[in-house]
Amino acid sequence: MVNFLKKLFLTGLLSCLSAPALCEWHYEKQAIMGTEVTVQLWHEDEKRAQELIGQVMAEFRRLDGELSPFKEDSELSRVNRSAGKQTVEISSELAALIDKSLWYSQQTDGAFDITFASLGKHYDFRKHQRADNQLTEKLLPAIDYHHLRFNKGENTLRFAHPDTSIDLGGIAKGYSVDRAIHILHKAGVCCASVSAGGDARMLGDKRGQPWLVGIRHPRDKGKNAVVIPLENTAISTSGDYERYFIDEGEARVHHIFNPTTGMPTDTGDADSDKLISVSIIGLRGFDTDPLSTSVFVLGKEKGLALIDRLPGFEAAVIDSQKRLFFSRGLDMPRHSSTEQPSATQTANQITPET
Repeated sequence: MVNFLKKLFLTGLLSCLSAPALCEWHYEKQAIMGTEVTVQLWHEDEKRAQELIGQVMAEFRRLDGELSPFKEDSELSRVNRSAGKQTVEISSELAALIDKSLWYSQQTDGAFDITFASLGKHYDFRKHQRADNQLTEKLLPAIDYHHLRFNKGENTLRFAHPDTSIDLGGIAKGYSVDRAIHILHKAGVCCASVSAGGDARMLGDKRGQPWLVGIRHPRDKGKNAVVIPLENTAISTSGDYERYFIDEGEARVHHIFNPTTGMPTDTGDADSDKLISVSIIGLRGFDTDPLSTSVFVLGKEKGLALIDRLPGFEAAVIDSQKRLFFSRGLDMPRHSSTEQPSATQTANQITPET
């Protein structure tokens, strides 16, 4: 994968001026899962293309209906209401998500922990509300993935702490883009891109050119920090600019929680190890989504070390001083300025293969 990414960085930053007629590309955008879901695919039959886009959007809505903590009749909500009192049976799909989440909890020493919802559910970013100190102190013991008594063989789950709740916001969207790509691949689509918020996955290339994926500048919505050419892969980005508000003390209160403190991960500029944006590249959103959250919480040093030891993944992270860093596999200098005028300048810093 490393050699593949090097080649794309060196040769892929090209425009698609020679692309075939745009009428063959089919595009749709809908609001699902509390974010913007976009689908772009190549198909010669417009009617069939619209049918496939409809199937993809229906799958997103199905998953939202089962995995949303905000829908009272979702499976996740039913589990949260009951699992603190008794063992509950769960679907094979939810079991797979729980199993993967626990694996990443173990790999990251708890930096990724879906029980953050025990306190996270008391934050309302639209209303600029956060849990107060008293509630945080009371519910912090409920945040611990060890409280999840999950029986993989029987698909059952119980919460060992009565105040524990779970939220799959750090993995569900990545899983959903995988499901969408599976639908399109099974239908014979050669080239497509599906995204849901900060999670995206590409099927094939863009008709002879790579898909150009921009990583947003975390402090300037109108700019990209870097543009990465990708094909047949997934990329997930977590940042403190996605859902946040500024409290009275001028601190940024965002949606990526540190399970150790039960509060949003500190992204203040006093410590250069703190991160404000993390992008992970890998084969599946099922993995890149939880990894982007994990690295964000771990910080630059531990986060990049995690990616460097996991095969098949690469990372681009931006620290609190707005410096861009890369994982070892990209063979770039360990940091670069996010103020660069174009992605080409970044790409040209890669050492060519010998």
